[in-house]
Amino acid sequence: MEGIDPNRMAEGKVCVVTGAGRGIGKAIAVMLAEHGAKVVVNDIGAELDGSGEDVSVADTVVKEIKDAGGEAVANTDTVATYKGAEGMIGTALDTYGQIDVVVNNAATTSFINHSDLDAMTEELWDRILAVNLKGAFFVTRAATPLLKGGDGGAVVNISSVAGIT
Repeated sequence: MEGIDPNRMAEGKVCVVTGAGRGIGKAIAVMLAEHGAKVVVNDIGAELDGSGEDVSVADTVVKEIKDAGGEAVANTDTVATYKGAEGMIGTALDTYGQIDVVVNNAATTSFINHSDLDAMTEELWDRILAVNLKGAFFVTRAATPLLKGGDGGAVVNISSVAGIT
């Protein structure tokens, strides 16, 4: 990779990061912005701000990125439905006109003791599969036309070691 600065590989790229309101997703979104990417920060979560108002965690991360001089836009559509994934990709298209990278990081779980499998209701199970499995597929499918239309896109799927256990 002679002549390519790996610290600037994200420069000018449009990156969509799901589950980017906290944890690993937030770290990825912030790092991409620090390296010159324009970031779509997706997360459905909210938290109380100093005034006691609910604030989107996606908005909080976008503010942090912008305060540091980066470019970002928040999106709170769910990845658990194709319609939600399309909405998120629409935000990227409307804001930046393209997508170069998708990071499928959104996930959810319910901590159930393995000796009490009856506690894992069908509703809980369906929610986990909708976000963790279907979400990555829905987002990738919705983004594919834009990824193909650019200079070559990338999809990064993140999973947990919990999938093994």
